[in-house]
Amino acid sequence: MFYVEHSLTWPQASATTFAVMPTHSTERQPLTKKQERDLDIEITFLEGITQRDPKYVEALQLLGDNYTRRDRFHDGLAIDKLLSKLLPEDSMVFYNLACSYSLTDQIDESITALNKAVHLGYKDTQWMDDDPDLKNIRTDPRYKRIRRQLELKFSDP
Repeated sequence: MFYVEHSLTWPQASATTFAVMPTHSTERQPLTKKQERDLDIEITFLEGITQRDPKYVEALQLLGDNYTRRDRFHDGLAIDKLLSKLLPEDSMVFYNLACSYSLTDQIDESITALNKAVHLGYKDTQWMDDDPDLKNIRTDPRYKRIRRQLELKFSDP
């Protein structure tokens, strides 16, 4: 998935910073107990925010990423489906949706979402090739076709 660092402001707190993902790796990195506890606290906080404001996109994005980091892939998928309805023209939303489908072994849906992400402008082939969340689809011929289309589209003549 696409991971960034966000700051969320809440009326009772000046600013809370959430580091959504450590450095990029081709394999999922196990979390320490402290990281698990911290993520669980963030998840609880973000669930409260999104219950009060179900269209708070930034909170939903963080919540979906945190669910995925805690291996709550079906919860992350539900969030990514909602985000795809709220932001139907956002390539990163569909990239994340492809990742969530892949993580839940829904290969056809993952390929469809990845195709949509590319159609909307997603082009980071290096990230696609290394992202552990797409591991389940990387051997699929349709993934290879998407990858090849991107190479042709963005290669220097």
